[in-house]
Amino acid sequence: MPLPDRGGPLAGIRILALTKVWAGPYAGKLLAHLGAEVIKVESATNLDEMRAYGGVDRDSAPYFQSINQEILSVQLNMKTAEGLTLLRRMVGQSDVVIDNIRPGAMERSHLGYEELRRIKPDIIQLSIKMWGNDGPLGYQSGYAPSFAALSGLTALVGHEGEVPRGMNIRYGDSSVGACAALAILAALHHRETTGEGQYIDLSAVETMTSLVGDSLFAWSVTGAVPEADGNHHPDMAPHGTYPCANGEWISIAVAIDPEWQALCQTLGAGTLAANPRFATLPDRLSNRHALDAALSAATASQDASHLADRLRHAGVPAFRSQSSLDLCSDDHLWGREGYRMVSDHRNGSRPIIGPSWRMTPDPAKVERGAPLLGEHNDYVYRELLGLSEAELADLAARRVVD
Repeated sequence: MPLPDRGGPLAGIRILALTKVWAGPYAGKLLAHLGAEVIKVESATNLDEMRAYGGVDRDSAPYFQSINQEILSVQLNMKTAEGLTLLRRMVGQSDVVIDNIRPGAMERSHLGYEELRRIKPDIIQLSIKMWGNDGPLGYQSGYAPSFAALSGLTALVGHEGEVPRGMNIRYGDSSVGACAALAILAALHHRETTGEGQYIDLSAVETMTSLVGDSLFAWSVTGAVPEADGNHHPDMAPHGTYPCANGEWISIAVAIDPEWQALCQTLGAGTLAANPRFATLPDRLSNRHALDAALSAATASQDASHLADRLRHAGVPAFRSQSSLDLCSDDHLWGREGYRMVSDHRNGSRPIIGPSWRMTPDPAKVERGAPLLGEHNDYVYRELLGLSEAELADLAARRVVD
């Protein structure tokens, strides 16, 4: 049976995803949220690790469900010659192939770009590897913390004078996945205007290095090697997160002296306002550690939300630091459809983080949760490849469809 048209700017684009864990699947999710049909190739004997994270069965793993909305799942044993033949037939029905499997695996399976072009001349292939697909380190593989550490980003995240801490979210994966989706959109535009496909060699480490920004070359300009410095800002003080009552925190950023005076007045902190160490921005920058300590003492007994409202009303940029629970119950995000409700076979209706864009007209529908393993075998093998029910049953019995 044909799948229903979900609409969206990428409606009619089919993406074959040989992807695992997070970076590749995250790219697939973004493209699916734009309306593309994304078919994830899987195998019961070579599962995506995300189907196992969380200690539950392979169709209910929370991490897998969080990344694979509106994705189709087809089972295929790529370690068999017959399975690879079927995969090549899928390539012939696709516009884009994404892979983030081990370095060299596509080439060993005769699925390199030149082989794929012989199947479909205008195919677009995007390959995500830690160091890219060539060079002396191209054989190495790693996870998101590896990307962040090797890129130089981890060394810049942490409090001043302490060891680098990085972050406890896999921003390496999501950043690489978003970059991959952007590159695929550009390649689709190129194909639309020239008729040519493209090969996209994406290095996860290089993607993360691009996020480091100007500090990457700071030493050549200033002679100082950038280090982690917490919330310090070279042109704002105070600039940071300060404790409030009941374990809450408030983020405050002051750029000019009138904002500093308004902050002190709102807090009723005449002593701070009169302190010559904090009178001007250069003074506050020079004495920022003492400033942060004094401001923390002044905010510690305050209600974070109430204080943030009063400060903004006085012209001071300030916001209560939101927890995950705060965000999940945020009426504004629900009203904006920042969250969507999708339907899963096992869990019924559940919320997901939706696309961060709003498109008018013709946004893609995002209604379906993550797929069961092999949920779309019939669609891929019978509808797209034209196999009979008996042929599909035979492939399953011989574990080619595994």
